[in-house]
Amino acid sequence: MDTVNAEGESDGEIPDVRTLSEAVAAVRAQVDAAALAAGRDPAAVRLLPVSKTVPVDRLRHAVDAGMHEFAENKPQEVQRKAVEMADLPVRWIAIGHLQTNKAKLVAEHAHEFQALDSVRLAEALQRRLATADRTLDVLVQVNTSGEEAKTGADPQDVPAILAAAAGCDRLRVRGFMTVATNTGEEQEVRRCFAQLRAILQTAREDAVVDPELLTELSMGMSGDFRTAIEEGATCVRVGTAIFGARDYP
Repeated sequence: MDTVNAEGESDGEIPDVRTLSEAVAAVRAQVDAAALAAGRDPAAVRLLPVSKTVPVDRLRHAVDAGMHEFAENKPQEVQRKAVEMADLPVRWIAIGHLQTNKAKLVAEHAHEFQALDSVRLAEALQRRLATADRTLDVLVQVNTSGEEAKTGADPQDVPAILAAAAGCDRLRVRGFMTVATNTGEEQEVRRCFAQLRAILQTAREDAVVDPELLTELSMGMSGDFRTAIEEGATCVRVGTAIFGARDYP
């Protein structure tokens, strides 16, 4: 057993490791409770920590606290952190908008990409993945809010993106991702999530890509993941509730 020092801290444990462990456990408990309340199996909902701007030394503590996959918005940050933490068993998930000229970074370093939003990007990733001799799980990001400031494909463009991805043997389309409208009106947030669920169902019925692989709905963040889980989310992306508020450049 670890001894306790005069400050009440365990001598055998780094305080930040304990803090992160407690934070992720608290969020996981909320996710599980939301799933149970919705009549769902908590194990069917993946908690994905969003680590954008979090320094590598703190992410190493997060790994010690039991986290083994992290989501990043910027491809350059995926690349840098993947290289600097290559000694650890970590999966890197790219969730931010990706320009085709940065596709190489995701193709070489990400284990999953949740922001496929165009035919052109699918083709760019295919070329880069072929060069790197890798395959990549991808989710099609859909702009369900209709806000111009948000990235993601227009819902009407989803069939064309799926058709393009079906011709890319390096891409495995696993489902869809969205960011709901930033509003306190739960009905509007729920509409965004329900729309994505309907898009998934239609895609499975159309079977342009393998419907057996189409199982994922990445939707819900720190402020709205409970509603997302009620609407069928299989992955919730949580940053602030785990790592705390951050100042973004």
